[in-house]
Amino acid sequence: MRLKTFTAIDMADAMRLVRLEMGDDAIIVSTQKGIDGSGVRVTAALEPSTGPTKETEEKPRTQQPAAIDSIRRTLDAHNAPPRLVDRLLNAARQIEVEDPVMALAGALEAGFTFAPIPQDAAPKPFMLIGPHGVGKTVTVAKLAARAMLAGNPVRVITTDTTSAGAIARLDAFTKIMSIRLETAESAAALAKLLQSRTGNELTFIDSTAGNPFNRMDMADLADYFTASELEPVLVLAAGGDPLESAEIGEAYAGLGATRLLATRLDMTRRLGSLLSAADAGRMMFCDVCATPQVANGVSPINPVVLAQLLMPDYQQSTSSYSLDEALS
Repeated sequence: MRLKTFTAIDMADAMRLVRLEMGDDAIIVSTQKGIDGSGVRVTAALEPSTGPTKETEEKPRTQQPAAIDSIRRTLDAHNAPPRLVDRLLNAARQIEVEDPVMALAGALEAGFTFAPIPQDAAPKPFMLIGPHGVGKTVTVAKLAARAMLAGNPVRVITTDTTSAGAIARLDAFTKIMSIRLETAESAAALAKLLQSRTGNELTFIDSTAGNPFNRMDMADLADYFTASELEPVLVLAAGGDPLESAEIGEAYAGLGATRLLATRLDMTRRLGSLLSAADAGRMMFCDVCATPQVANGVSPINPVVLAQLLMPDYQQSTSSYSLDEALS
């Protein structure tokens, strides 16, 4: 059985896409609201033909093995874990396209979930967590700027009152956006601040960086999620060791993190660590940062964009490849 998920603005458009790609024999398996409650996601299934048809006799799928080989080489070059590579290749083999980028995109859609951080109201404040040096503070500023540019109210809070210059850096960004930076020195102080939350504004919280393998650091961070209703978002820089990143993903998943936001995509060529962390922690890919600029500095990601980032040579030559084009 062939399965595929379609995302559209409404059910009528989704059904048009299903019929266009899978034909009238497709069966609707599930329907649900799109990410952030907008649009729809429809999963359709199609039973394989029981016998040869004129089309299959005249046009065998001769290029599919070439696409699979390209995907294998790509994932190996990115140092993706072998077990994950095998799983993605198996998924790609079920997708009836010859374009390796689209085949990989379909495999990524089957293997991972994609859920961008909303740009308007959200039920819980987002607390960005992660190891030292991954760019949490500037990412908070980027998320706040994106929401502000979209015309939505934003609230920014920092709990990082110990790192040298952390408050000053974030305060410099928020002042430019005319946002008052609030500080909370403890889990109890943060819970008190959040009592005044109206529910209309997006709230982004910067956290103190910690060691994911240090029990005391993780226990201190866990106190915040015990005291307040927060959604933790793991911020992870691209280019790390895949095995190490897998353990980091598992550690922060233990705190309840279900989204992974990748940074520094403009400074690395290997993204296997991100795949490894998301897979090990069973996390959803949400957004990526591929520029030092704060304005327009964070972009939502989907399976096609991730596939394009993994296989830039299939878009155009490496010398002229631009992350901005994949993320536009």
